[in-house]
Order: sequence, then C-alpha cells, then structure tokens
Amino acid sequence: MSDIWTRLAGLLKTNDRAALVTVLGVRGSAPRPAGTRMIVTGAGTFSGTIGGGQLEWEALQLAGGRLSADVDTLCVTDFALGPDLGQCCGGRVDVAIEMFRTADLSEVEHFAALEASGGFACETRFDETRRLAGRRILDEAVPNDDGFTILDRKGPLYRETFVDSRHPVVLFGAGHVGRALVLALAPLPFRVTWVDGRPDAFPTAMPQNVTAVRARTPSDLIADAPAGAFVLVMTHSHPVDLELCRAALARPDLPYVGLIGSDTKRARFLKRLEESGFGDETLSRLRCPIGLPGIEGKAPAVIAASVAADLLLTQEALAKESVDKRRRSVVEG
Repeated sequence: MSDIWTRLAGLLKTNDRAALVTVLGVRGSAPRPAGTRMIVTGAGTFSGTIGGGQLEWEALQLAGGRLSADVDTLCVTDFALGPDLGQCCGGRVDVAIEMFRTADLSEVEHFAALEASGGFACETRFDETRRLAGRRILDEAVPNDDGFTILDRKGPLYRETFVDSRHPVVLFGAGHVGRALVLALAPLPFRVTWVDGRPDAFPTAMPQNVTAVRARTPSDLIADAPAGAFVLVMTHSHPVDLELCRAALARPDLPYVGLIGSDTKRARFLKRLEESGFGDETLSRLRCPIGLPGIEGKAPAVIAASVAADLLLTQEALAKESVDKRRRSVVEG
C-alpha cells in the first residue's frame, strides 16, 4: 500500500482500534519484501496484504487476537516459513504489529497529510515496551516510491519512507460506467478525481481513493490535472466529451486520454479535433473505444474491468520507459 496512513486514518474513524502489521525483515525466500504492510481492525476486517498464504493468516490471527484482548504493546515476531508454516518459500520473516487507537487519530492524520503532499522519511525504532513504534521525521528529500532500510537490527532501528505513489486519474462522468469504474479502481494503485456537474450525480458513499468534484464547466479542471495523469471521458453529453478531449489533448504531458464510445464516435471526434488544428501525433493519443481489445461486453462492470486493466498496463509501460530513460542517461553521461 502506498497510502498506508490515509487508509489507517479512515479505518480509525470507524473503528476504535486497529493494528498495523509491517514486514521488518526477510531472510531467504519470502512472499513479500521488508516494508510490506497491512492493517487489521478489531472488527476482523483488513486492508493490504503481506503475501497471503499461511504467513498472512498467522499474522492476521496474531493481530486480531491482540486487538480482541486489548493488548497495548507492540509485538515483534519471527516466522520460519518452512518449519513453522509449511510454506515452500523456506525463508524467515520478521513481523511487527503496532496497536493504534482512536486517540492516535490526530498523529495518523498528520502522517497521512505528509504522505499525500510529497511523502516523508523517518527513523523508526520498534520497541516492544511501547504501543507504537517511535518515528522521528527526517528532514531530507523523499524518493518517488516508498522504501524500508534496516539501520540497526539490534535496535531495532529502521529508515521508513512513506509516499503516496498512486497514479492520478481524472474521471469525467458519474453515469453507470463511471460508477462501475470507480469501484474497479478502488483497490488499485490509482488516486481518482471524479468530476460531474449534475446535482446528485455522485453516490453517498465512495472509495477512499476517490475525490468527488462537482463542476459547472468540467473542462476547466483539465488545467489542474497533474502532469502524467490519466484522463477518462464518459459524460452524459457528446459536446462536453468533445470539449474535454480537446482540452486534454492540448496538454502533451497527459499520456492517456480515454473516451467512451464506438468506432463511429471516434471517427467523428477525430474529424472535429483535426478541424481544431490537432495533428496526427496528438490525435493518436486518443483511446476510443476504451479498454482492452478483444473484450466485447457492454455491461458497465465489464467495461470497467477492461479499462482498469488497460490503465495498469499503461502505468507499467510508462514506468518501464522511465527506467529505460534513466539507464540511457547514465550510460550516455
């Protein structure tokens, strides 16, 4: 999870306590690396995963048991995946469990704000005489992704980096497909700005990774979209769709502009956009129909699943392209 403190804050608003499970260290083969986390609530729900299988089950039972028994201290435990749990990985995993209460909400929300506004690094001591790990925020630059480094195993002292690295998505339209897509993106590494100008367009409840914006002129929000954002257009109005596509394609730093519709709609929009002065290279960025080729279902949930998969593929391709560019610059430099 790249939004750990945001999720924890949300859960503490509806639960009186929650446990944060962190993989502290891995020796040999294991399902997930150090720094992997999940959150467990007193109601038995959980968010995130440390790799599934028997390891995760045992961690869930341990965290849930401590929450039920109202145990107040941090716990650090070691799992031998082969001998103890019968998992084929064969490595060993150190896991810490911190016990958060509603009274900790202000501190958690402070961390969540830092996480969302560019991230933060901290030096963390996992002391089993305390309820929570001691975190001292460091005054240093934060990389683009989260990290976890052992500073002193005996301490035990670690360097943690928290940054909300979810990819921004700007979704225009709160119709049937828009609603289905919001649900499809809820568990995925995306941060969604959901835009519609109609009254009562949005449901009363929505996923934590979604911010709803009611806008009279939706195309004005294109200028506020962060560089690299994915834009999806599926409003109730074709003229509004066209204006949104025009505004999005005018920004070369928006790599994905998706428009719901048929091949016929695509042809009509391309003609109108070409008349507005857009060239072939720019027009090639317009994805219409949206979703993966070969998935022909028209049900909103099917379209949403197809689009979500396409966004994931695009995200991975962009990440690989970025890594390749950095490698080439190092070689050429």
